[in-house]
Amino acid sequence: MDKDDELRIVAAVDLGSNSFHMIVARFEKAGTLSIIDKLREPVRLGGGLKSNGKLAQDACDRALACLDRFGQRIRNLPRGDVRIVGTNTLRVATNADKFIREAQRLLGHSIEVVSGREEARLIYLGVAHGRAMREGRRLVVDIGGGSTELIIGEGSDSILRESMYTGCVSASKEFFGGGAITEKRMNAAILNASLTIHPVAREFRAGKGKWDEAVGCSGTIKAIRNIAQAEGWCDTGITLKSLHQMRSRIIKQGHVEKLGLEGLKEGRAAVLPGGLAVLIAVFLSLDIKQMRVSEQAMREGVLYDLVGRIQHKDTRDATVESFVGRWNLDAGHAGNVMRTALSLFGQVEKDWKLIEENRLLLKWAAQLHEIGLQISHGAYHKRGAYILTHADLPGFSRTEQALLATLTLNHRQKIRLNSFDALVSRAQKPGLRLCVLLRLAVLLHRGRTDEQVPDVFMKVNGTKIALMFPEYWLEQHSLTDADLQKEARFLDDAGLSLGYS
Repeated sequence: MDKDDELRIVAAVDLGSNSFHMIVARFEKAGTLSIIDKLREPVRLGGGLKSNGKLAQDACDRALACLDRFGQRIRNLPRGDVRIVGTNTLRVATNADKFIREAQRLLGHSIEVVSGREEARLIYLGVAHGRAMREGRRLVVDIGGGSTELIIGEGSDSILRESMYTGCVSASKEFFGGGAITEKRMNAAILNASLTIHPVAREFRAGKGKWDEAVGCSGTIKAIRNIAQAEGWCDTGITLKSLHQMRSRIIKQGHVEKLGLEGLKEGRAAVLPGGLAVLIAVFLSLDIKQMRVSEQAMREGVLYDLVGRIQHKDTRDATVESFVGRWNLDAGHAGNVMRTALSLFGQVEKDWKLIEENRLLLKWAAQLHEIGLQISHGAYHKRGAYILTHADLPGFSRTEQALLATLTLNHRQKIRLNSFDALVSRAQKPGLRLCVLLRLAVLLHRGRTDEQVPDVFMKVNGTKIALMFPEYWLEQHSLTDADLQKEARFLDDAGLSLGYS
């Protein structure tokens, strides 16, 4: 039986700034997805972010102990059936790479740190799958530990996505340090969150006809909903009036250790004031009167996105196709380069220990390598790398986006080894090898003619590369021979040797 036809156990892990979540499901060939396990641990990783930008050791130890337990459940699952996503704290911590290396060892799988907008896309995907597809657009709000995501979407597609650096952990730490809750502190926290939201508020307001219902998700909003309903402040969802009632009550109680609220779970009190302040700011800034609450959030979005990849419905493919059209790229030429690059990949993947994700990145890099031509013919590889570094690329992790930009930067002229050194360690060696394959494919199609590139045999042994062409072909194509001589010098400067015949 083909692997795609088997019943598979798949898992998604959300490494949030406040809590870590894991969801395990059974995926059947008919497309049925059945949740079989959910785990959540409030590790407060974001609370361990020190003023120097580093994660405190006790926060790392607490988080790694959780991941060791998660790893017992997923480390033996096949590569490709698990997706682990890191969010705001791992985006901003200066020592995140050290933590991620140890976390990957415990989990047995790679961790993707995603951008704020990609986090927003995954959140919306989870919410959309958990709610009936109503007519019109919805606004989705997620208040995490270190960031707040705002998304407008319709059906299963997100249309507008923003991520802002304010969350329940960061706001509580900044404005309610020591646990004291006063009116002055609460007002300052609400004002700060409002100022953070202000630059995007106009785009997200209902008054502009952007959405028909507001939906909140994740721990902070669900906790506030539970308290508001248990206290009798509202019957369904969350209202602005109930938020003001909660604000008055916790100010009166004066300290996180004295909070006595119906429905408040143990461990949530320390971050409730900051989360409440951010949610009030969201309501006021976006003119929200009532908010429904979704039980599904980012972890489900990661899971559905993973299943899409398994079913060959990869969001990254759609993103690349969109960019090819938007930037008016020569799809025919890019397709020729892509096919040659993938042919070379197939010949060396075993010897160079390349994997399926490497093949996909090479394919997308070949499709997009000329994107900089739309800005300037001079040094267009540099322009392309800049575009791909800073563009919003739905579906791509930050590591994947950085590698895509690095391949584009280095597909011609000299190889900038420092650009590969800037990648995460696990991407450096395969990244350089993918670069070689892309460069050779681009070189072989430099003439941009309809003439078919011959079958080229490629053999590698570490840093040694050998190409073999059909007999007499190079004699008949002297310009390609000259390009190969020049390429051999570029590769030699990068510590690689190229021989051909």
